[in-house]
Amino acid sequence: MASMGTLAFDEYGRPFLIIKDQDRKSPNTMRTSLGPNGLDKMMVDKDDGTTGVVVLAGALLEEAEQLLDRGIHPIRIADGYEQAARVATEHLDKISDSVLVDKKDTKPLIQTAKTTLGSKVVNSCHRQMAEIAVNAVLTRRDVDFELIKVEGKVGGRLEDTKLIKGVIVDKDFSYPQMPKKVEDAKIAILTCPFEPPKPKTKHKLDVTSVEDYKALQKYEKEKFEEMIQQIKETGANLAICQWGFDDEANHLLLQNNLPAVRWVGGPEIELIAIATGGRIVPRFSELTAKKLGFAGLVQEISFGTTKDKMLVIEQCKNSRAVTIFIRGGNKVIIEEAKRSLHDDLCVIRNLICHNRVVYGGGAAEISCALAVSQEADKCPTLEQYAMRVFADALEVIPMALSENSGMNPIQTMTEV
Repeated sequence: MASMGTLAFDEYGRPFLIIKDQDRKSPNTMRTSLGPNGLDKMMVDKDDGTTGVVVLAGALLEEAEQLLDRGIHPIRIADGYEQAARVATEHLDKISDSVLVDKKDTKPLIQTAKTTLGSKVVNSCHRQMAEIAVNAVLTRRDVDFELIKVEGKVGGRLEDTKLIKGVIVDKDFSYPQMPKKVEDAKIAILTCPFEPPKPKTKHKLDVTSVEDYKALQKYEKEKFEEMIQQIKETGANLAICQWGFDDEANHLLLQNNLPAVRWVGGPEIELIAIATGGRIVPRFSELTAKKLGFAGLVQEISFGTTKDKMLVIEQCKNSRAVTIFIRGGNKVIIEEAKRSLHDDLCVIRNLICHNRVVYGGGAAEISCALAVSQEADKCPTLEQYAMRVFADALEVIPMALSENSGMNPIQTMTEV
């Protein structure tokens, strides 16, 4: 242990190791994750970011530190970096190729999506994931992510992941005996509490006899029945409520053949309203037939031995609403799959918006590094030093790719 470093403890008594000569060693944690042959890391903090960005940013900071040690002012370094970034961006425009994107022929899009997923944890089923991502974006008929939702549930395998043309809510029907499927659903979307009105005063009500209690109970029942009748008069056959309701209201809903879902969060309520074309109703008195949402099918589905339940709203009035439903053995796999699919969706969207690509494998970075170095030779000011180290930092990407592939990085870079 002494040969490696010194054992120390933080303020909570947790041990950590101070490695010898750590200040002279370059941190290499993320570099070994880069590329299809990179090794994934189990990170404690989720604020990570895309691997290539982290590696490049780390290289730029290391190079900047060396310039600071040589006495160059931070502003001059920043100016040099900005000039170098501008040169690199302009050079990328020159070396980029246009790809014909035809929404009827999805093979190029699927191939691009597969390339994006090549270094991710989902590479065991990346063909399936690529098709799901492409179909999700194309179903939108535009490139807005507003109605693309990614949900995950622990259980099953990644291969069980599927695209649902509708909305999934992590809830179930409020009463076990309610029907598990509602066809041609007319949905009342409520954000008002399903309970009798409360007096807006500081007075309290004392119940001193059995008769008073029964009268109060009768009043509450009448109010619940009045609310249920208001919903049914609009033609609604399903109520989705942001707030909860007690067992008596739940029982009355069952008696009146009105399936209901309670405790649905605000973002889910908004998504359901957009997908079904309904209006969110804050008061029962404002509920009308015109404010109902419509869906061809609303059903409750269960998973695995634990019988976890979720609500699926399909065949929505707004057919552009889609949900990618991810399955996986544990939460870590599901979260990684979510991140991977988000990257994939972004790539497909960008390719449809701007059908230009640059070649991977470090080719674009090497080409930009050469272009920046040439411009640095023409720069007469102090910023030339920052531009040169910017070019050096760009070469970290192909170096890391070759090293993670088992090649000699220096020899490979020299040959390239």
